Amino acid sequence: MVLWEFIVICGIVFILLELFVPSMFFLNFALAAFVTAIASLFTTKMLSLVLVFFVFSFLSFAFLRPLLLKRKSKEIETGVNDKYIGKRAKVTEEVSADNGAISIYDERWNARTEDGSVIPVGEEAEIVKNDSIIMYVKKLVK
Repeated sequence: MVLWEFIVICGIVFILLELFVPSMFFLNFALAAFVTAIASLFTTKMLSLVLVFFVFSFLSFAFLRPLLLKRKSKEIETGVNDKYIGKRAKVTEEVSADNGAISIYDERWNARTEDGSVIPVGEEAEIVKNDSIIMYVKKLVK
């Protein structure tokens, strides 16, 4: 077996591990293994290849993993993934910077205003962002 083939197989094993343990941990090693496999086409020095693997593993952990975890955690925590942003909602309890509630698609959501304004009951508001189970809204201009 050629060296680059062995390294590619290691990368595939890391991907399979990531499928069974979805923690965004083994994916970093898989990417580093594939880069190392490409580097092994140009050199067979083990020290160089080990160095390439460690450098790309570190870079992947430092830059890619935080981005992937941030995206993944937002979808898991809220389950919303921004599908309500920009939609209109009916105010069911007066919304201020401290408390309030809205209704959208027959669902009740806690709501707040970012600018401290007050939106009375019965008005429509536009959802501008969400933070966990709280929707931030602004008053619609008529």
